[in-house]
Amino acid sequence: MVVLIKNCRVFSPEALGKTDVLVLGDKIAAVGPDLSADFNGKVPVDIIDGSGLIMIPGLIDNHVHILGGGGEGGFRTRTPEAVLTDFTLNGITTVCGLLGTDGVTRNMASLVAKTEALNEEGITAYCYTGSYHVPITTLTGSVMKDIMLIDRCIGVGEIALSDHRSSQPTYEELSRLVADARVGGMLAAKAGLVDIHMGGGPRGLTMICRLIHETEIPYSQVLPTHINRSRDLFSEGLDWIKEGGYIDLTAYGLGKPSSDVPAAEGFTRILDQDPAFDHVTMSSDGQGSLPKFNEKGDCIGLGVGSSATILENIKDAVRKGLPLEKVIKPVTSNIASLLKLKGKGRIAAGYDADLVLLDERSLDLVGLVAKGRILVRDTKAVVKGTFEI
Repeated sequence: MVVLIKNCRVFSPEALGKTDVLVLGDKIAAVGPDLSADFNGKVPVDIIDGSGLIMIPGLIDNHVHILGGGGEGGFRTRTPEAVLTDFTLNGITTVCGLLGTDGVTRNMASLVAKTEALNEEGITAYCYTGSYHVPITTLTGSVMKDIMLIDRCIGVGEIALSDHRSSQPTYEELSRLVADARVGGMLAAKAGLVDIHMGGGPRGLTMICRLIHETEIPYSQVLPTHINRSRDLFSEGLDWIKEGGYIDLTAYGLGKPSSDVPAAEGFTRILDQDPAFDHVTMSSDGQGSLPKFNEKGDCIGLGVGSSATILENIKDAVRKGLPLEKVIKPVTSNIASLLKLKGKGRIAAGYDADLVLLDERSLDLVGLVAKGRILVRDTKAVVKGTFEI
């Protein structure tokens, strides 16, 4: 396909001003003013007027239960699988799928199959091996083999710590797991990242800190997520990135009473204290269960995560005065760099043609291009998942 988007305010994520973007096939061919695509009428060109629109890189949601998740309240509480438009209508062009609490009825074979299905349907999808529990259940029999031999597998997760649903791994078990992920990633030229679910327990980041402080494993090998689930944990997270660590905020739904730190507040506090903002990412926990537990640990309520919360939280942060070029970095260039996703996270020549068009005033989604193909046009999904009605 040849797509030419004219007169759009482009954030690469850095602000580039009003300019044009030319897409050839699945790549960005050029970014600059007054571009043209004249093939003497021999090649059809889809020209989009970007006046009144903002263009940002396709969003990367690095923590999604693409198979569904949950089950903490019994079999009927297993959440549904994601479908293509759960992502495309919310600005997501790249996802990383994982398992959660349930690594029994949700398994690695099904996760890899779902990952491949999403790639076939039009977006880019990767996956992690394992689930909450250690020792983890892999597809090939080892962490290193999964990362090295399964093309779309780029790391391990989500491993649960400081949570009553965790398998309570020992320090030695966690160290060996992260070490194997690192070496597997190195040998396969992948990130080998270990995504770590942080619960609300009092131990917080203690085991992760010990792992990094007592071994040669670098900070970039582990990513504690749900770091803004409580104010105490978030404060630990601030200290963690100051010393070189990475944190992942969960884009919780807005307007719901909770003890979490909203993303806009989290970004503001991080920027005010001026640690490395490049070490901050954000994900949705999409399709994951959002259980509520009483003081005895019994599940008393359940919600379902949604990838829609990423764009919701971006808009909320901009409304509260934060610059757009900053708040999109955690879900574009920052996470692309950490996960070593070549060609992702930026609008520049040679990068993958993953583009999101937003209304300049409301920041509502208007259009989306993934791998050079228009999937959303004029707010409507023109391409849907195989079994979407």
